[in-house]
Amino acid sequence: MLELKNINFRVDNKLILNNINLTLEDDKFYCITGPNGSGKSTLARVIMGLTKPDSGSIIYNGQDITNLSIEKRAKLGIGFALQTPVTFKGLSVYDILKIAIGHDLTKKEACAILSKVGLCAKEYIDRELNNTLSGGELKRIEIATVIARSPSLSLFDEPEAGIDLWSFKYLTGIFKEISTKKKGTTVVISHQERLLNLADIIILLEDGKVKEVGNKDTMLNDIFKPDCMKGDHDE
Repeated sequence: MLELKNINFRVDNKLILNNINLTLEDDKFYCITGPNGSGKSTLARVIMGLTKPDSGSIIYNGQDITNLSIEKRAKLGIGFALQTPVTFKGLSVYDILKIAIGHDLTKKEACAILSKVGLCAKEYIDRELNNTLSGGELKRIEIATVIARSPSLSLFDEPEAGIDLWSFKYLTGIFKEISTKKKGTTVVISHQERLLNLADIIILLEDGKVKEVGNKDTMLNDIFKPDCMKGDHDE
């Protein structure tokens, strides 16, 4: 279980996260959504430890992790896929999968992981993780690293960002499989209706606050009203 208690975060005197209080239960699929600038990605970075809140606490399975590093959070079972995947010059796809899983991995096992995200193993296993790979390819490789680890809490920050239509369709299938297994807690930051439809619980942020929390059947109609998702500034 993950608990966020009175989380606040400012940038240049602007309140980006305003007294966030949330409880994320085990074995549930959550989607966090809201207009651009509502604080979605900032909240994800706070949970993972990429951004430290100005005040408040983060409790994971009864332990206060507010001041823990990314590495220590990862060891506790938290996995994170960035909105914009990072490239690593000199590291192959096989190397990054071994690092992600934390122990030795055969190429056959690595190929099986890549196949789950729709990548031809023979073509990708020895590719360098650099900018010769497309955004969709990098996104799927990063998702593969999270799948490989099987963390108890998985966060995906706008997994649809920067990918082509075919990759998005495949991506939806990956998250559909994750949602049906209900193994561990999954949190997806997104405003795509296809992904929101997979959620057990939808969390709506607006102006850095939790506006509403509920199941998808009661929330989707409200969320996709013409004026609900408007926003013209970045987070």
